Amino acid sequence: MLAIGIMIWLGSELMFFSGLFAALFTIRAHLASWPPAGTELDTVQAGIFTIILVASSGTMWRAVWLEEHGERRKARHWIYISIIMGTMFVGNQVYEWINLTTRWYTNSYGSVFYITTGLHGLHVFIGLLAMALLLGRMRGKGGDPGELAAVQGVSYYWHFVDVVWVGLYACLFLLK
Repeated sequence: MLAIGIMIWLGSELMFFSGLFAALFTIRAHLASWPPAGTELDTVQAGIFTIILVASSGTMWRAVWLEEHGERRKARHWIYISIIMGTMFVGNQVYEWINLTTRWYTNSYGSVFYITTGLHGLHVFIGLLAMALLLGRMRGKGGDPGELAAVQGVSYYWHFVDVVWVGLYACLFLLK
């Protein structure tokens, strides 16, 4: 039941991010250049941290697989790695926010950039918090009957957040 509830909730999150993408494309359609002149983006650095975030989906998948096969200690290890990778991604987002030449008030691109990356960053932070709570639940030698479903549910959310970022990275950094 938990997995079904999470999938339904992720459907509402999909609609939320769809609205953000619609705003992004609407604003982009009315601009002469994308991103506007004077906006300096570090596409390579953002790309490296995109790879790190996407790889964290693999580490989270590994944690689920290990939990399914009764290897709780090893699953916890892979969740820790996922947290470290997600934290690295958020750290880079903060760095970008501080060092981006365009601000949220400079132009519409800046507004879209800060709104979309900020809301996505919030979702990543929530995912990191969920993983930390999951690690707290997984303390001790034996698990409880709902532990596997909780690990799977957190992983569904984490994969969703990763997929959304791939779309945002493509739209904000790659599409010119």
